Amino acid sequence: MKQWIDKLRQERTLTPEEFRQLLTGCDAEILRYINKQAQEVALLHFGNKIYIRGLIEISNCCRNNCYYCGIRKGNPNIERYRLSRESILNCCKQGYELGFRTFVLQGGEDPALTNDQIEMTVARIRQEYPDCAITLSLGEKSREAYERFFRAGANRYLLRHETYNELHYRQLHPAEMSGKRRLQCLADLKEIGYQTGTGIMVGSPGQTVEHIIEDILFIEKLRPEMIGIGPFLPHHDTPFAGHPNGTVEQTILLLSIFRLMHPAALIPATTALGTADPKGREKGLLAGANVVMPNLSPVKDRKKYELYDNKICTGDEAAECRVCLKNRVKSVGFELVEDRGDVAL
Repeated sequence: MKQWIDKLRQERTLTPEEFRQLLTGCDAEILRYINKQAQEVALLHFGNKIYIRGLIEISNCCRNNCYYCGIRKGNPNIERYRLSRESILNCCKQGYELGFRTFVLQGGEDPALTNDQIEMTVARIRQEYPDCAITLSLGEKSREAYERFFRAGANRYLLRHETYNELHYRQLHPAEMSGKRRLQCLADLKEIGYQTGTGIMVGSPGQTVEHIIEDILFIEKLRPEMIGIGPFLPHHDTPFAGHPNGTVEQTILLLSIFRLMHPAALIPATTALGTADPKGREKGLLAGANVVMPNLSPVKDRKKYELYDNKICTGDEAAECRVCLKNRVKSVGFELVEDRGDVAL
């Protein structure tokens, strides 16, 4: 098995059959080996730097009804909110004072947040914080809308494809949504010039090893600047309420696979990983991740952005506890830095 890992580090790819063997035959010893290889690659490219991103969850209103998501349109039991532009700018102000140089505006596909409003918000942030990177994670938009946000000053866009396999996509989403549409959005974002991020949920309902191999090969072809993966975690008000969690072990295995394939990519140790395991984010960093995304959202709204059950909303996840996060990162040998962390592949 180690020969496939050495080959992956050297050649940055494997055959589908070699990926299958690695994904199905990975025991604890092999997992430690690939995590170590991935950590070495990350250290070669980034030193021991871990980049921070200030996450601002701007709205939990969504037009979509994805079967796995707690803020889906069909969930009547969630208290909805959307942040005003002034509230978003205040989050940026607090974040800037804390040392954040990247802001991530994330939200559901909220019909009330028009393209004009998003464009104006991006332009204000760009005007007030010219030295900062602006990342958007607001779902599927038209190419024209993506171009407008880019001209206004957005640098990066996160859009997980969730699964490359069309049949699996159908298992996770209602009929009115399209996997092909999602992939077209990613192609548009890359062409426009965004630093583009995509990714998957590990252990999502119906996911097979074959699906994961398809995802790996798609990401290899797309060459995104950012790769976001975390374990699937169910929400009690969704059709998948009783589905088991994706495992931390498979998640950090895939983190390491992606680090070996994409040495210069920005790969976060996600909130979902930290929710699944109290030491999940540390394990992610030791598996090759190099980004953490503490929450800058108003404290009163954090629990309302509940994509899955038991999401971390306080303590180290809160931006105010940056010292705690710095110490946690330091405990596994890394240094939290106030760098935008731009990447050129």
